[in-house]
Amino acid sequence: MAIKIFLTGGTFDKEYNELNGQLYFKDTHLHEMLSMGRNRVPVDTRILMMIDSFDMTDNDREIIAQNVLKADEDKIIVTHGTDTMVETAQAIAKIVREKTIVLVGAMIPYKFGSSDGLFNLGAALAFVQTLPKGVYICMNGRYFSPDNCRKNRSVGEFEEIR
Repeated sequence: MAIKIFLTGGTFDKEYNELNGQLYFKDTHLHEMLSMGRNRVPVDTRILMMIDSFDMTDNDREIIAQNVLKADEDKIIVTHGTDTMVETAQAIAKIVREKTIVLVGAMIPYKFGSSDGLFNLGAALAFVQTLPKGVYICMNGRYFSPDNCRKNRSVGEFEEIR
């Protein structure tokens, strides 16, 4: 069975407007990233929303969680902005028990060329296939429990809460 990938926006899919310097959403870069990474794992993708995670509401998190719950697949990746990824992972964990779910994002937009997104996506594909059932956050080659991690804004990476 294919891995389900739900897309929600975040830095993964941001574009850069060279005229005004703003970041915005146009379309997902996921298919290009999978191709560039030479992915050979069957995936089925669905865009749920294209928003910055700062703009994500509890209603948006409920939409994500319900889509994860209703998916036929038991291995699911959710692309997500890093700023509220922990909150969304915790919301999913409250209602989904019998699946392996990995939330993944990027600190730098894919279109910048120096993004961590491609690496993080590859790690998420590996983790979703090998970790036991549960909800995880995948960043920088590591996976975390959403109840024991945070985004460290001063260094730009995720870390365990000690």
